[in-house]
Amino acid sequence: MSSSRSADVHRSEPALSPAATRVLRQLVLHGDATRTGLAHDTGLTAGAITRAVRPLLEAGLLDETGERVPAEGALGRPATTVTLRALAHQVVGVKLTADRLFGVVADLRCGVLDESSVPVDDPRPEAVVERVAELVAGLRAGRPEVGGVGLATAGDVDAGHVAYSPFLGWRDVPLRDQVAARTGLPTTVENDVRALLTGERWYGVGRGLSSLALVTVGAGVGSALLVEGHVVRGHSGVAGEVGHVLVDPDGPPCHCGNRGCVEAIAGSRAILDRAAAAGLPATTLDEVARLARAGQPEAERVLAEAGRAVGTGIATVANLLGPEHVLITGEAVGTDYDVMEPHVREAFERHAFGSAARTALELRPLRFVDWARGAAACAVEDFVTRYGRS
Repeated sequence: MSSSRSADVHRSEPALSPAATRVLRQLVLHGDATRTGLAHDTGLTAGAITRAVRPLLEAGLLDETGERVPAEGALGRPATTVTLRALAHQVVGVKLTADRLFGVVADLRCGVLDESSVPVDDPRPEAVVERVAELVAGLRAGRPEVGGVGLATAGDVDAGHVAYSPFLGWRDVPLRDQVAARTGLPTTVENDVRALLTGERWYGVGRGLSSLALVTVGAGVGSALLVEGHVVRGHSGVAGEVGHVLVDPDGPPCHCGNRGCVEAIAGSRAILDRAAAAGLPATTLDEVARLARAGQPEAERVLAEAGRAVGTGIATVANLLGPEHVLITGEAVGTDYDVMEPHVREAFERHAFGSAARTALELRPLRFVDWARGAAACAVEDFVTRYGRS
């Protein structure tokens, strides 16, 4: 993970060695363990584990509890279990949309402790930062354990800087620094799809996987990639833009300046525009889907074309990177996706090469609070890694 993604405002936490950071990360991701188990899983020696665990115990991040008795017939003394105190450090995760902020308080295992949302009446960056600060203040009230903020927003985000966010209408906004200054807390800012993937990596379908592709279908078509256990960012934070994979050279124009991109065919606005051009009496995705379910041929065609575009884009990603699993989610999933899904799978299977066609595809609806939880996961990850950096 890029160390420039977060901004430190204060450092009340201890400076951890790389070994202590490795131990803390192992316990956060995989649960409680014995010292012997930690040595096996991290590759550290028993002495290194002892030295790594000590400052974490002193900082109140770990406990040693519940002696684990050896199996019958096994030699050796009972092993003490090292337990993560997940509530000892908490973070606020926030998902930014064009008209609302969704926030959660989460513990070190990204368990959601509280949630809230507030409207965004003024989209100017300074006004949104003020609303974020108000949301954070409300969620951290009475919770002295809150020690960080994670933000997730759509657009081109790198090193805590929003270069461009079409849905917010922002360009060149130093969002991380502004929120950190306003809240007084270490702050992490990430592209919302990468944040969602980080959450899945820590507590969702990505646990135990070395590679995963996450695709979101909604107002835009976004994606994020986990390769060899790492979230891929690419140069300047741009990687895995499946929404701008070319699927039809003669297709409709895309806001990126090209034609026939996946997003220009399968994004919510694109679907509604194509439905209107076909004369359909529909102003929402739900209405287009209802018409298609009722057998209206133009509605079926529009959603079939959208599904094929998504499937072709995902096949391109699978051919390039060969992920173990593809998770498809977003606002459209749960509304029109049941109509689109067969066409997604058919196009994927047709265009995926060789063994890539056997990649598992999973669709899952989600709430905006799930995006906020992903933002919290980014803040947790930065907390876990921040003090072990050399």
